[in-house]
Amino acid sequence: MKQKSTENYTSGVLEFEDNILLPSLYGEHNVNLARIEHEFGCELSGKGNLLSIEGPEEACNLSRDVLLSLYQRLEEGGEVTIEDVDGAIRLIGMLDSPTLREVNPRDELLNDDNVIRTRKTTIRPRSANQSKYIEALRKKDMTFGLGPAGTGKTFLAVAMAVSHLLEGKVERIILSRPAVEAGEKLGFLPGDLKEKVDPYLRPLYDALGQMISMEQTEKRLERGEIEVAPLAFMRGRTLSDAFVILDEAQNTTPMQMKMFLTRFGQNCHMVVCGDPSQVDLPDGSKSGLKDALDTLGKIRDIAFIHFDSSDVVRHKLVGKIVKAYDDKESHKS
Repeated sequence: MKQKSTENYTSGVLEFEDNILLPSLYGEHNVNLARIEHEFGCELSGKGNLLSIEGPEEACNLSRDVLLSLYQRLEEGGEVTIEDVDGAIRLIGMLDSPTLREVNPRDELLNDDNVIRTRKTTIRPRSANQSKYIEALRKKDMTFGLGPAGTGKTFLAVAMAVSHLLEGKVERIILSRPAVEAGEKLGFLPGDLKEKVDPYLRPLYDALGQMISMEQTEKRLERGEIEVAPLAFMRGRTLSDAFVILDEAQNTTPMQMKMFLTRFGQNCHMVVCGDPSQVDLPDGSKSGLKDALDTLGKIRDIAFIHFDSSDVVRHKLVGKIVKAYDDKESHKS
């Protein structure tokens, strides 16, 4: 618990209509309430359908916005995990910054324009940059998602792709990655082509499995509605009526990146995901992702969304690790 401030100390009560939802809202052993208390420095105490909030005025307001947004999510049939609590806290905190005072934080959290709906789940942004990213995925035909692991770049892109497919906006999803990691190449791996490629594409399969069942994923793969292929297989094709995602784009060469981007066809939505700081190409090789940013950065029809350690939605320790490495690199330069 953060130290109390006697300045602008206030108290209030939230009344919830449906008691049945409160165990999910509070979490097992009130773990969700404890997380909110720790983050904002307030005191939360529930009795029946009433929840008292005490603390500095701003902390109480932020806590109230988080709790009401999570409660509404439960009312709509969703669920609330500790990760959802962290995401709501992160987004509320960012939206309450002085530059965004005109935005109602809870309205932004509940904004349907920020929601991606698939067969199995409803996905909401867990950071301000994720919100911008979802908006770009919805409005732009080509989007670059740039930043460290754990920020949701690929996951949200796959979610939007599945949403487009289920709504009939595209006829197929195409997922691709360069088959180069830590100096390894396909030819040195055992097995047939599928067995060689699958380890590189497993994160994409896992993301699909969270949007639609693995059984549905396999059926759609068989029908060609979902295609998963290494980047080399894109050469010579025109990609139309498709949602196309290139993952781990930092491991492309400039020539590969140009080849991929020029596959763009009619009714095509293309997303390029990568972390410019994690290049596994041989020493001295320029990353196609960095080259694309230098070359295409001024084209307004392309969205470039930059994530950082504050957007990491995995365990909090991951965000701290990313920040530590970023700080180390900035001191070098």
